[in-house]
Amino acid sequence: QVQLVESGGGLVQPGGSLRLSCVASGRVFELNAMAWYRQAPGKQRELVARITNDGSTNYGDSVKGRFTISRDNAKRTVYLEMNSLKPEDTAVYYCNGQPHLSFYSDYWGQGTQVTVSS
Repeated sequence: QVQLVESGGGLVQPGGSLRLSCVASGRVFELNAMAWYRQAPGKQRELVARITNDGSTNYGDSVKGRFTISRDNAKRTVYLEMNSLKPEDTAVYYCNGQPHLSFYSDYWGQGTQVTVSS
């Protein structure tokens, strides 16, 4: 089993920056990839960024060039650096862990609120 705990959310002005953290514990070696998703009011959950065990990354179109996903394996932590934040980035951000085998369910954190407003 894997547990994921997010932190770092809060209120920030447009154009500002935040860094989210996700600490993984348990059987972390079960995971093939880690990702950040977000869900805004009235919208479906969408992919923000993903990083695989070999270090490859991909990003949602709306955050390309502004957000960066990274990891620190020694700390079992995945980060999401968010720059040039817009009000449209306001959402609950969720950490996601994806097992090697697709028939196992993904792991999810509890979410952390990010609000971008003046």
